[in-house]
Amino acid sequence: MPDIAFAKPTLPRSGTLVLPLPEAEGPPWSGLAAEADAATGGALSRALEAAGFKGRKGQSTTLFLPLGAPGGSLTKVLAIGLGKPGDLTPLAAEAAGGSMIPALAQDREATIAADTLSPSLAASLAMGALLRSWRFDRYRTKEKEEDKPKLERLAFATSDTTAAKQAFSPMRAVADGVFLTRELVSEPPNILHPVEFADRCKSLEKLGVEVEILGPKEMKRLGFGALLGVAQGSAVEPRLVVMQWKGAPKAKKASKPLAFIGKGVTFDTGGISIKPAGGMEDMKWDMAGAGTVVGLMAALAGRKAKVDAVGLIGLVENMPSGTAQRPGDVVKSYSGQTIEVINTDAEGRLVLADVLWYCQERFEPRCMIDLATLTGAIIVALGHEHAGLFSNDDALAQRILAAANLTGEGAWRMPLGEAYDKAIRSDIADMKNVGGRPAGAVTAAQFIQRFINTKNGPMPWAHLDIAGTAWTNKDHPTTPKGATAYGVRLLDRLVADWDEA
Repeated sequence: MPDIAFAKPTLPRSGTLVLPLPEAEGPPWSGLAAEADAATGGALSRALEAAGFKGRKGQSTTLFLPLGAPGGSLTKVLAIGLGKPGDLTPLAAEAAGGSMIPALAQDREATIAADTLSPSLAASLAMGALLRSWRFDRYRTKEKEEDKPKLERLAFATSDTTAAKQAFSPMRAVADGVFLTRELVSEPPNILHPVEFADRCKSLEKLGVEVEILGPKEMKRLGFGALLGVAQGSAVEPRLVVMQWKGAPKAKKASKPLAFIGKGVTFDTGGISIKPAGGMEDMKWDMAGAGTVVGLMAALAGRKAKVDAVGLIGLVENMPSGTAQRPGDVVKSYSGQTIEVINTDAEGRLVLADVLWYCQERFEPRCMIDLATLTGAIIVALGHEHAGLFSNDDALAQRILAAANLTGEGAWRMPLGEAYDKAIRSDIADMKNVGGRPAGAVTAAQFIQRFINTKNGPMPWAHLDIAGTAWTNKDHPTTPKGATAYGVRLLDRLVADWDEA
């Protein structure tokens, strides 16, 4: 990934110049764009006019021209459309920043003329470029040199470098959290099994996060029958990781923490209810909910968030073997409730059941938000544009939706209700783990809701089904193909706007 720098507006003497331009019929321009045009005797504006560049949102034009500049020559000019000036939001600036990266991949460095933008928008432009430049190439050994990105440095020219750096600093910490999540979700399952995943969480300790790891002996002693039932078919032991960030100021130390819980099935074969072979390789990212929680905790700690937060992830492999859980088994969860396992491929809710109840008993949080690649049904309902949001608290749901809109990580609220709850009644246990094909994402959420302990009063809870948003099969402006790290930015924004504000 390139280094990001902020510098005073100075026309580069050579190399590549990026011009983020608002929608207009053409010049007059201002700032560095005007200087560049003047230095080339108007050749720049004439070339963009010939190319039909109008500055529309998402529009870009690359000019490979030996444009004369004082003391040197610009070899490449990239014009990026910002759209209508009144519509330039931080999110739009990020998208513009991200869109420049593919065109700059073979350049060593570039100067971005952000001097006509506010320092905060210049920082958003840089954030978008940083997010888009991430690449997972750990296992490439024979990639051609010409296919490797060469970009080493991006210099954002801005009138107020101090303000831009201050705005970018927390963004950089959040980006690091996003990159950590993307890396975890991208890893192959033979590398990132539950034990390895748990060990990698220890890296958060250098940021000030307290990390505790529980193994099968501790979980058996606690009574994690639902989680251990999922794990019993695998040769790799399960883990529970508890992460605590204690950043709240002294005046708020008496306040209870926010809690984030993630499903961490590092590979999901479906167990005895085995999945079809086609596409099963995608199930390496069935731990994306856990990956998001880890990235979020890194982001909060990295930017020194003034909040107390806990993150818990249940890590298992769901494998078929002679010791695997069978359809028809009945397990006793940590809450004491019994579950008839109808389908061993509905395993993520069993993991969450124990972790959610444990989180409430141990930490008594102000609210709980869980994330899980839980159901294919949510993809049928919402596609890949929105995660499914389920909640027992209207205020919490509205805050999540507001944060989703501001970060571009879409969420759509789905229903809950007694009629759906009836679908998971069991003839021999307190409940069964599936409710049939109709409303599959809803009945899964109803199952999870049964592990929200309200004995001591209401417990605000939200469940994000991210099965359709955790991975993308195509490039987006700020997200390359692959792991998206959905939820890291959304939940960080939720914390910043709700708790820290």
